[in-house]
Amino acid sequence: MTRKKLIAGNWKMNKTSADAVSLARDLVAAVGTAPEVEVVICPPFTALEAVAKVVDGSLIKLGAQNMHYEASGAFTGEVSAPMLRAIFTTHVILGHSERRTLFGETDELVNKKVLSALKNQLKPILCVGESLAEREAGSTLKVVQTQTERGLEGVSKEQASTLVVAYEPVWAIGTGKVATTEQAQEVHAFIRGLLTKHYGEAISQKVRILYGGSMKPANAPELLAQKDIDGGLIGGASLEARSFVELIKAAAAIA
Repeated sequence: MTRKKLIAGNWKMNKTSADAVSLARDLVAAVGTAPEVEVVICPPFTALEAVAKVVDGSLIKLGAQNMHYEASGAFTGEVSAPMLRAIFTTHVILGHSERRTLFGETDELVNKKVLSALKNQLKPILCVGESLAEREAGSTLKVVQTQTERGLEGVSKEQASTLVVAYEPVWAIGTGKVATTEQAQEVHAFIRGLLTKHYGEAISQKVRILYGGSMKPANAPELLAQKDIDGGLIGGASLEARSFVELIKAAAAIA
C-alpha cells in the first residue's frame, strides 16, 4: 500500500501573527495546490486563526503544537480541542520531546491528550523518541515502545487509522545531528511492528510515521526513500519558505 507522504512544519515559539501570515502566504503560493504530498503547518496559538484564513481553500492543513485534554474549564493558559476545531485546525502535535523534557509531560498525560484529540476529530501527531543517554545505553527500542504503547492506550482500531506518529530522536533535534538512514528506518519499522501487533496489518499500513530529527533538504531524499519513513516533522527548516518547499518537493519526487 502506498501511503501519501506527509510534511509537517512545527514552528515552535516563532513568528508573530503577521510573520506567520506572510510565511503561510508564501507556502500557499508555492505548494498550496500540489496534491502529491500532504502538508501541515503548525504555527503558535496566537497565529492559528490568522493562518487558518490564509490556507483556507488551499490543500495546506492547519495544526496546533499542543492542547489540553479537557474541553473547557479553569486551566489558565491552556487551549482545548474544541477551541482548535472551531478555527478549522485538523492536526495537533502531542508529546513533543520539548513538552516532555521542559514541561514534565508524562506518557499518561500525553495519552489523555491523544484520546481527547481523537474524540474531537483532531488527528494527533504523537511524538516518541529517545535521549542521547538512552540511545547510548541501548534502550532506544524499549523507550520508543513504552512511549508508543502508553500514548495509544485506549485508542480503538477505527481511531488508529487517522493517527500520525513522529519518531524524533531527541539527540538529533536542533543539534544538526541526524540519525543515519539505517538507524531511522530501523525505529520506524519497529514502530510499524508495534502498530501491527496492536491494530493489525491493514491499520498499521495506513498510519504515517514521520521522522523528526533535523531533516533538511540535503538529507531528505535518502530518508524519505525508506520503506517506513512517510514524511517529516520539520522544525528549523519549516521557518523559511524556501527550505520547507524543498522538503515538500523532495517528498513529491518519491511519491
